[in-house]
Amino acid sequence: MKIFQVKRLLLVLAFTSILSACRDDQNNKEPQPAPVAERKGLYVLAEGLFNANNSSLSYFDFEENTLSEDRFKEENNRGLGDTANDIAVYGSKMYIVVNVSSTVEVVDAKTAKSISQIDMKNNGVGRQPRYIVFDKNKAYISSYDGTVAVMDTASLQIEKYITVGRNPEQMAISNGKLYVANSGGLDYPDYDKTISVVDLITQTEIKKVEVVMNPRILAADAYGDVYVISTGNYADVKSHMSIIDSKTDELKSSAEFSGGSMVIHQDIAYITAAGGKVKTYNVKTETLEKENFITDGTAISTLYSISVDEISGEVFVTDAKNYVTKGEVTCFDPEGNKKYTISTGINPNKVVFINK
Repeated sequence: MKIFQVKRLLLVLAFTSILSACRDDQNNKEPQPAPVAERKGLYVLAEGLFNANNSSLSYFDFEENTLSEDRFKEENNRGLGDTANDIAVYGSKMYIVVNVSSTVEVVDAKTAKSISQIDMKNNGVGRQPRYIVFDKNKAYISSYDGTVAVMDTASLQIEKYITVGRNPEQMAISNGKLYVANSGGLDYPDYDKTISVVDLITQTEIKKVEVVMNPRILAADAYGDVYVISTGNYADVKSHMSIIDSKTDELKSSAEFSGGSMVIHQDIAYITAAGGKVKTYNVKTETLEKENFITDGTAISTLYSISVDEISGEVFVTDAKNYVTKGEVTCFDPEGNKKYTISTGINPNKVVFINK
């Protein structure tokens, strides 16, 4: 009996030693890099013509090298509506903000099949939604009626409306706060000139930061700064770029700076400018790097908006042409060389990317 117990003990010790060696081997292995997502394709949202009810959603498949001119209509047997203004992917869903129709279309990101159409009206009057951003399973939607809607991305129910300034446009999130550009754009020449700061825990406005009149464009960098482009009054008050420190919610700087659409990728802000140019501004050094990112001489007739693929670093610019016929999207590599161009609907204003 004692011999059996000794043999059993030796077996247990041997097995434990093997397990320990396996654990040590696993612990000594170098950490493996996280898998990089692969792109399946891209969507291009086109506004169409105001009051013409002809917004569209193009889809370009990278693997098949095919273009669907209106994927939303193909999948849902109806149009998007009137003047689609913004589009974003969050999780498995894609959200399309349709301004004049006062709706938010929620679709499956890979198929564009409708999941829900959110009515953005107040007692039958359209709120005129503009832009959408996301934080911790909440969607925040700015509307021209002076509110930001808070929508749960699971239930797709609007939980509340936060009152901000007049005719809010773009938004950005930094340091647990939502920054909202209050343009007052419908009150010409009496524009608004404030940025609302909304605490995302209490979901209430806690401050307004004053900038140059008619702020419309917002983007946040990785250093805690929020960049604002104000259009001014198109006369004696010129376009400006302002920088807000999100730690203190104080204005760091403001200087005359012409620019339209803006997106920040890593340390570079890409900003559309007159003459079909794309400026690059280094947000780490806070200096203008290039007057034109496009290096190969490619001409853009009517530069309308800009997007960057965060995985590849490719830059996509939309061309509205003459504003009444089909537009184009041109892809540039990170060095500013043209790769390809695809046709889109009328007035293309945003590009988003879909993974496999």
